[in-house]
Amino acid sequence: MASVHTYDKSSQRHVLPLRPTIKDYAWGIRGLDSRVARFALESGVIDEVDPDSPYAELWLGTHPSGPTTLRDGTTLESVVGGQLPFLFKILSAGKALSIQAHPCKDGAKRLHLENPTNYGDDNHKPELAVALTPFEAMCGFRRLEEIAILIKKHPEFAACISNEAKLAIFLCSRDEDDKKKALRMLFQSFMSCPVETSQVQLKKLLKRLQKEQSVDHVHPHEEPPWERKCARAILRLAQQFPGDSGAMAPFLLNYLLIAPGESFYMAANEPHAYVAGEIIECMACSDNVVRAGLTPKFKDVDNLVNMLTYSMGGPTINAGTPAYGDDRIMRYTPPTGEFEVMIITCNPGEDITLPALSVPAIFVVLEGSGNTDNEEGQRLVMRPGRSYYMPEHCPQLTLAVNDSKRGPLRIALAHENQHLDEPTLSCAEDSKQWGGEFALPTPTSNPGTPRSPNKYVGVRELNLKPGVTVPFKVPKL
Repeated sequence: MASVHTYDKSSQRHVLPLRPTIKDYAWGIRGLDSRVARFALESGVIDEVDPDSPYAELWLGTHPSGPTTLRDGTTLESVVGGQLPFLFKILSAGKALSIQAHPCKDGAKRLHLENPTNYGDDNHKPELAVALTPFEAMCGFRRLEEIAILIKKHPEFAACISNEAKLAIFLCSRDEDDKKKALRMLFQSFMSCPVETSQVQLKKLLKRLQKEQSVDHVHPHEEPPWERKCARAILRLAQQFPGDSGAMAPFLLNYLLIAPGESFYMAANEPHAYVAGEIIECMACSDNVVRAGLTPKFKDVDNLVNMLTYSMGGPTINAGTPAYGDDRIMRYTPPTGEFEVMIITCNPGEDITLPALSVPAIFVVLEGSGNTDNEEGQRLVMRPGRSYYMPEHCPQLTLAVNDSKRGPLRIALAHENQHLDEPTLSCAEDSKQWGGEFALPTPTSNPGTPRSPNKYVGVRELNLKPGVTVPFKVPKL
């Protein structure tokens, strides 16, 4: 623990050590395998780690559902003088989180007014994720062309969707509004499928997929990678949530795997479900979640269907941008004003001074160890899991790592967005950089034109010319 004399909570110039809040949601990683558990132990929040208990989230902020305190029990909110605009988290997911979305500001106010028990605040909740380990997630709707292929390929999935919704997909024009209407009809139809029907079809689907994934089936290299990934994801989700039709979500949502250091941004009203791995998560100060599957918690399907934007394609994947003229400071900036994140790395034998900030900030040590110094002579304990509050305009803190160390000191710093005019990330609706899991040409015919999935490779293979349309036949439903 940092010596008592190294900080004074009444000072507006001192960096203050924090005690976060932890959440033991059932999807969390268990025992010491969880980074949340190890960080909670290091920060003094818990005295020991139960190897059988899940440790899911570590919260740093002023939200009333998980307020951070100083080591003497003083709330961070009282030190700040109000709420911080962001909520900073470490998340350790051992199994899938719910299929969910977070409301926009107007939606959050309405939900909080109508159902304050399940929607405890009236704020929106856009969020940014930065991977600490390889991280799997379902984010944003697939494009209609992809969904059309999957409907044709998987009759069990098709049986959970009305004929009208399938026709809307296959006969949809290239107009973006028409595509969104067709996608909404499809999603609403799937989510309102009777439980008896969806459970029967899910059992049939799982039986077939298990057979297709066996050694007796087609050689793995003869099957497109996106098909293998989709099938394996469904089998895995069904094992975690038996009988839940939400296991078919990979047919509807993009399935992503991102590497450590990579990030994405989820805007309000965009569907997603984190599947496995550990991330830094930063969001607006809210805990509003509208769920619809893969969870035993309260499900609010009607509100979810009505609130979504029905944008297609996944979010941009970004590994950060060097900031303040130093490539050891990587900036992750979303297109929203409440927050941004910096990952700062100090290598052995080096020192680095944190940027001067005109807004309050929180940082957490991710890995390594080192020394600190500033004008106030503060010597802070820098070990993985330690977290600190930096008041606005406080003296700059310098980090240093002895050259005898074998690895770098790395911290994550969150604060109100100071680079809103230079975002590094965007949501699916704004992004045109990522076209979905398998590259599709701009269609010259309706998106549901029947072709073999293997033929959706690119314009060169299709050899299409401008103005040429492919003969279209409505597939059998």
